[in-house]
Parts: sequence; C-alpha cells; structure tokens
Amino acid sequence: MHDEHLIVISADTHAGAAPSQYRDYLASRWHDEFDAWLPNHSTDWQDLLTEDASRNWDSVRRQDELDADGIAAELILPNTIPPFFPEPHLAGTLPGTDEEYQRRWAGLQAHNRWVHDFCAEVPDRRRGVIQVLPNNVDDAVAEIEWAAQQPNLCGVLLPSVPPNTIDPLYVARYDPIWKACLEGDLPVVTHAGGGAPTLPADPASMPILIYEYGFWSHRTLWHLILGGVFERFEGLRYVATEQGGPSWFSRLAAALDTKFSMLTDPKKQTIAFDPSGLAAMSLLPSEYMRRNCWVTASFCQPHEIPYRHDVGIDRIMWGTDYPHTEGTTPHSREALRATFAGLPDDEIRAILSENAAQVFGFDLDALRPFADAVGPTLAEIHEPLTTVPPDSTSYAFLPEYQATY
Repeated sequence: MHDEHLIVISADTHAGAAPSQYRDYLASRWHDEFDAWLPNHSTDWQDLLTEDASRNWDSVRRQDELDADGIAAELILPNTIPPFFPEPHLAGTLPGTDEEYQRRWAGLQAHNRWVHDFCAEVPDRRRGVIQVLPNNVDDAVAEIEWAAQQPNLCGVLLPSVPPNTIDPLYVARYDPIWKACLEGDLPVVTHAGGGAPTLPADPASMPILIYEYGFWSHRTLWHLILGGVFERFEGLRYVATEQGGPSWFSRLAAALDTKFSMLTDPKKQTIAFDPSGLAAMSLLPSEYMRRNCWVTASFCQPHEIPYRHDVGIDRIMWGTDYPHTEGTTPHSREALRATFAGLPDDEIRAILSENAAQVFGFDLDALRPFADAVGPTLAEIHEPLTTVPPDSTSYAFLPEYQATY
C-alpha cells in the first residue's frame, strides 16, 4: 500500500487576476473610474511586487508549479487587490460609507466572477470561494445564492468585523447570510488578517498588529459560538483558515468550555452575571466546534500533531499557502514528510484530502489520475525529513516557530 500515490488537496492557496484583467469583469458604468484607479493603486505585499506575481493569474505556470509540488487540487482564496480597494482585501478595513461600499462591492463581484472562470480552466482541480461584505445583507445573500449555482465555487469568505465599526457577526440581522450559506451548501470561511481596530501611525503599531492578527481572526469563531449562530443554524459549516494548527483549536475549545461553565453555573460564578444570553445554547462550546467547525492548518508543523485527536482527525485540513513566500511551495513534499511521517495511513489521507473533499466538494475519483501522475507516495511521506531544504522560506521548517494565534 505504501506505493499508493496520495491525493493532496491544498485547502489554502491564493489567486487573483492581474489588476488590469478585472476591467472585463466590471459593469461598463465602472470603467471610467477603474481606468483612473488602476495606475494609482499600490500594495506592500512582496509577492505582488515581482514577476512572481504572475503565479496568481498565469494558469499554466501555476499548474506546473503545483504539479511539481505534488498538489492534486487546490481551494483558491483571494490574493491580488480587487478594483477600488485601497489595500489588500484579506486584511483590509471594511468600507465606512455607502459610496465606498458600492465601489468595493463592484470590485469584489468582479473578483468572484474572475475566480469562477479561473477555476473552470482546470475544472476538477480548482475550486474557489467567493467574497462578500457584511455591510449589506441583501447584496451578500444574492451573491451567495449566485455562487451556490456555480459548479466551480464552493465557499463564502467573510471578513472579520473590527470592533466598534458595524454590528458583530453574531447579531440576528446577519441570519439571512447564514441561512443562504446553509441552503446553498456553502461553508463559511474566515482567513487570518482583518478584524483589528485601526491603530495609530506609530512605529510600534505594525509589530503589535502582526502579533494580534490571530486574536482578531479567532474572535469571529467565539462570536459565532457564544452568539448562538451555530445553535440557530445547526448544519452551518465554518472553516478557520491559516490561523494556526490544531493546538489553538484545542486550547480555545478548553478555554471556552471553562468560561461557559463559570458563566452558567451559579456555584462557579465569581462575578454577578446574567446568563440569559447563553440560555439558548444546548451544547458546550467545544461541542459546537466539533460539530460545525474545521481548521485548515496551513503548513501544519510537527509540534501540532499531538493535538490532532483533541480537534478530531476529520476536522483538520492542510494547505500550502501557495504562492506566498512563507508557504511550503516548492517544498511541500518535504513539509509533509516533516509533519506526517509515521502517522497512520488513514489519518494522513483524511487530513491531506478526504476532509477537504467532504467540506468543499472535491471529487476524489476525478482527482485520482492527477494524483497518480504528480502526488507523493505514502512511502515518501513516511520517510522522516532529516535535512531542511536550504532555500526554503517557509515557516513550516522553523522548529522555533510557534504561531502567535
């Protein structure tokens, strides 16, 4: 059996059109404004400032590099800057006025239609998530309903909501969004970045923001749990992507259960607290996590593996984070060996492909020929890694690296 080629699905890659390509996906009424925006937009993301940026939209180059890396299929999240955005969208602020919202919404819809077409170029091997903004629930619902009808789209990316901006995601006015995701069989995805308050222009702000990224990203999860969203929508699926590995999921489940017990058991309350806000919860927080939630452990490291059973083998997915420089490409085979050598074969298959197929609808039978052509064998994965690739820039190979999430 160890000569079996593994189907490897990266549940965390990124892509986007070249900025000029988005024009074709915008309604004509936006073209003049787009032509004014295009030459003035900018980014600080290093992987968008070199010729390697073409990995985001050059379909042939991308597929060649992922083939060489042993990847049979990929879930595509956004990367390049959509029209009218002042900054990268995954970590960007929410629009503050209706005028700004309308412009950004046009840009996001352009990206959603581009990613649909990009996935269609390699249909069985690419699936994409759309983006919506929580500012306008009706617009978000209509876009989710459109995505549910598209064969190459399989999820809904929501930004984390910064404090003191718009309503947090647990309030009832967002329930139509969760209902549309549930009825459309589309999991909700959040990604690291975003959700942080605006910090002052101070040299210390950036390192503090980077350290706190995980906290602001994770905040969405406990909002959905403690705010009753998973109680109201039992079948809703939620995926936390590139926010750390199984260890943070395990620690958060334990911490939430402890706090829940303290807040709802009169014998344990240390402060006066009205528990009625939690009265509708029929499960412990950890039980909602076990029922409704998955974690995409992008470049999961060896120290994360002992926590896998705390989370559940069927709840963990893996991602290369292609094309980001901190990701595992072009050394994903070595990264997989470093993390998964010696694990039971069924656990390796679950984390590397079966869970992603179940959550995002990849067809494993359709992927089998591609895996046989490019995928690593079980024997290869079981060979312990003794030498880190010297040219790697991935956090996956840094033993001292502990995610701040």
